[in-house]
Amino acid sequence: MDVSCYERLCKIVYDQSGILIRDGKMSMVASRIAKRLRSLRLDSELEYVQYLEQATGDEIVHLLDAISTNVTSFYRESHHFDVVRQAMQGWLKAGQSRFRFWSAACSTGEEPYTLAMTAHDTLKDHGPAGDVKILATDISTRVLAEAQAGAYAENRVDSIPANLRNRHMRKELDDGKIVYRMCEELRQLITFRRMNLSQPPFPMKGPMDVIFCRNVMIYFDNPVRDALLQEFHQLLRPDGYLMVGHSEGLTRSGHLFSRVGSSTYRPIK
Repeated sequence: MDVSCYERLCKIVYDQSGILIRDGKMSMVASRIAKRLRSLRLDSELEYVQYLEQATGDEIVHLLDAISTNVTSFYRESHHFDVVRQAMQGWLKAGQSRFRFWSAACSTGEEPYTLAMTAHDTLKDHGPAGDVKILATDISTRVLAEAQAGAYAENRVDSIPANLRNRHMRKELDDGKIVYRMCEELRQLITFRRMNLSQPPFPMKGPMDVIFCRNVMIYFDNPVRDALLQEFHQLLRPDGYLMVGHSEGLTRSGHLFSRVGSSTYRPIK
């Protein structure tokens, strides 16, 4: 892939997703799109770029699926879920029964399912039933399909405490392999949708109690990041929470959010 071709491909990715591909990623990008070239029977990266520039939305989705990096796990940065549990306990004591959460870059589903387990068990411990809904979005249709299936190999559920795994998942065979599938009760709490975080405004009305947007803003430049944080600020309730990745600071948005814990923020209203 030559530099001109690479720059055109990076522009397509940025225009369609807000993802800024950093310098020095040419070989990685070439490797990730190689399967698309074979599927389309194209002979070169240049032919693929030319195809993309005239393509319908379907091929753009395939491109973003190939480019997107999806690293996640159950109870990743577990202190965030401790904050959710403690906040829900306080809100429940104050009489709140409606809870709305958003996993804004849900990947293969570990994050929203961890949220579902946390919310479900907090409500159960409190007593009265509550109205919990979790919106889980991602730009990649590939990971969304996996998340909706809610079935995970044994090595991917190791971080779930055994008592919670036994309570919320069932062990089954899938094509001769052991998988753990999320119970239907939790799956019904979650709505999975494809969403492009670089293109606000979003269709949700809010208010949201908690928004998780972890390890995705590092791929955005400042204009895209600023617009996204402005939207989060508008959607969050005054005493709600925004959870970001441990390496993502909000120094440019000090007028919108105040830090209240490790990678944990509240909106300034």
